[in-house]
Amino acid sequence: MTPSATGGNANGAPKEEGLGQAFTQQVIDSFGPKTDPRLKEVMTSFIQHMHDFARETQLTCDEWMSAVKMINWAGQMSNDKRNEGQLMCDVIGLESLVDDITHRQAAKNGVAATETAILGPFWRHDTPIRENGTTITFDTPSDGVVAYLYGTVTSAATGKPIPNASVEVWQASTNGLYEQQDEKQVEHNLRGKFITDDQGRYSFYCLRPTPYPIPDDGPAGQLLHLLDRHPFRPAHIHFMVIAEGHKSVVTQIFDSDSGYLENDSVFAVKDGLTVTFVPRKGDPKAEWELEYNMSLSNES
Repeated sequence: MTPSATGGNANGAPKEEGLGQAFTQQVIDSFGPKTDPRLKEVMTSFIQHMHDFARETQLTCDEWMSAVKMINWAGQMSNDKRNEGQLMCDVIGLESLVDDITHRQAAKNGVAATETAILGPFWRHDTPIRENGTTITFDTPSDGVVAYLYGTVTSAATGKPIPNASVEVWQASTNGLYEQQDEKQVEHNLRGKFITDDQGRYSFYCLRPTPYPIPDDGPAGQLLHLLDRHPFRPAHIHFMVIAEGHKSVVTQIFDSDSGYLENDSVFAVKDGLTVTFVPRKGDPKAEWELEYNMSLSNES
């Protein structure tokens, strides 16, 4: 039974107007005894905050239904090539916040490793392995500028190189699209997985990244429009680094010459992830180069 919202209590004190904390507690108390403890902790806080939010803003039925429709729309647009729900989390800063919380907690238990950044919605699980020193750009666009990117993966604890680490990279083309969004790009264009050598080294050719707008034809884009915000991301390249016995790192690096560093539409930029490309000499295949070294903390 829903707690009464009128009248007074046994002591004569007035009850809360409308469905107050007693109602929220009734919902929380409905959890069964077999509920996973962590799930119970998370859902208790979630329900409490959501109910408080509705009461604080005096949320109307029409506003609530608009939000439900937007969430449904995100689900309907999502598939193996696009994760609109994740994109909605990105534009309100939720994924960046969760990423920061997760990795700050991990850093407390060990030596600080390379800073992390959000995965984003365009990672693929089936990226092919490529040889070090080869390219990830195929049918390079006429406005594309090729860069050579190389570095070493080391242990944050010892500074020693980590051989056989997997360094996975992916980036958008100059038209702002990842290959699974663009039928004109060959499959797995601008993606590759590189295995470090016995000195922990990796290397590849790619495009010097350019800014681009996130897809704005769905609910995430509509939300940006309603909030009078732009959809652009600064120029960046995604990394996922995995090595046995170490904690994985998912991150992005941002070109220091790019626009939108101060107002990234998904709030992912960190000072420690901003890099500077320099001219590459003696290599007809690339105009720019970047050395980017990464470190991994030990698995606890």
